[in-house]
Amino acid sequence: MILALDTSAAVAVAVLDGDEVKAARTEHAPRGHAELLSGLVRDAMAEAGCALGDVETIVVGTGPAPFTGLRVGLVTARTLGFAWGVPVRGTCSLDAIGAALADEGEVTVVSDARRKELYWATYRDGVRVDGPGVAYPGDVPVAGVVVGPGAELYPESLPDGRVMDVDPAWLARVVARRVSEGDTDLPTEPLYLRRPDVHGLPGA
Repeated sequence: MILALDTSAAVAVAVLDGDEVKAARTEHAPRGHAELLSGLVRDAMAEAGCALGDVETIVVGTGPAPFTGLRVGLVTARTLGFAWGVPVRGTCSLDAIGAALADEGEVTVVSDARRKELYWATYRDGVRVDGPGVAYPGDVPVAGVVVGPGAELYPESLPDGRVMDVDPAWLARVVARRVSEGDTDLPTEPLYLRRPDVHGLPGA
């Protein structure tokens, strides 16, 4: 059994038995990550009939995303992994959308970076080939279809964008594929891609 979660945009949880999704929960609450996540994990595990000892791996999206919401997901995943004694593996949150749309060939996945910018990554046949990066909408290096949580924010720069949430079940599939290919570099460090607004006092 795999517990997968992501807080890069929405608060999303999935419980999988191998490749089969047994339960999933998603809530769109930009400032409610901390309040919602533990309840969504509990409810999804209950629906899946998954006891604590049944979870063998935890998968978490590492962003890119703003600091606060992303931190909630990463800290929760690490804490549960430590408490349950299971590995925690991370991957770029945008990978879930790129993998889900593998049949569409080239895809550019975008999400809201605030400050009138977008996080982006490009995929070919479900595999990331460029990014992740952060750029103004007009500077995103678009290839193929534009899709993702931020796809309709700037229609003047990215027309015909298609909104799509990060599905943590696809994060789990991406990680499973990478592990099967011998990839052991699956850290849970956050992808912020830029420094926070406040860097410290002058001269510090």
